[in-house]
Amino acid sequence: MSTRLPLVVANWKLNGDRELLINMVERLDTLNAEQVEAVICPPFVYLSEDTASIQKGAQNIASQESGAFTGEISGRMLRDVGCSYVIVGHSERRALFGETDDIVAEKVKATLSAGLIPIICVGETDEERENGETLTVITRQVKAVLDVLPSFSDSIVFAYEPVWAIGTGKTASCEQAEDVHNEIRQILAGYNRELANTTRILYGGSVNPGNSKELFGSDNIDGGLIGGASLDVDSFMTICENAVA
Repeated sequence: MSTRLPLVVANWKLNGDRELLINMVERLDTLNAEQVEAVICPPFVYLSEDTASIQKGAQNIASQESGAFTGEISGRMLRDVGCSYVIVGHSERRALFGETDDIVAEKVKATLSAGLIPIICVGETDEERENGETLTVITRQVKAVLDVLPSFSDSIVFAYEPVWAIGTGKTASCEQAEDVHNEIRQILAGYNRELANTTRILYGGSVNPGNSKELFGSDNIDGGLIGGASLDVDSFMTICENAVA
């Protein structure tokens, strides 16, 4: 049985407000932190809010530390307002904002340099899955990051989010998700087998209270990166409870 502490991350995207954050923190604070770790990633403007013992994460990070980059936020700034995590390479950033594997790799380096933990998103499109390219795409995306790091560290998290399952209501079956998670862990083992066993790999893609328990019961799925369901306090709380070790 895995000894990895389950991790459940709320990615609010361009949603939410201060009231939701306050209500969410009050509920999540009742969780046993030794059984499941919960992280809230609200829009940038709410990151300076006090979230008590619940950890915060950013939805993006600049690859630069400072300079004339209007609208960007550096890792130092994120750490300064109490962030612990950063979501890097989400499929929406890749598709809508042109983030390539190289850009994602640079952002991972910037995250680690700031003493933050990157949640590195990887995943294939519907077309790529239909063409049998899932593992090719996943391998390319994972290695693009690991190949530029000085050493493979346990201070990183991966999140498998099949693009075809994000916000669509479709969810990868437990078998489909577990197969990809296992492949990611095998890729990690090629760099450092011991760290591969301790690195957490999350699943993201229309996770909800109804399917989360079965998904989290898989050997290599260590929690979830939750989108729409994280905007409802009761739903997110149930998902966290379903991830309890």
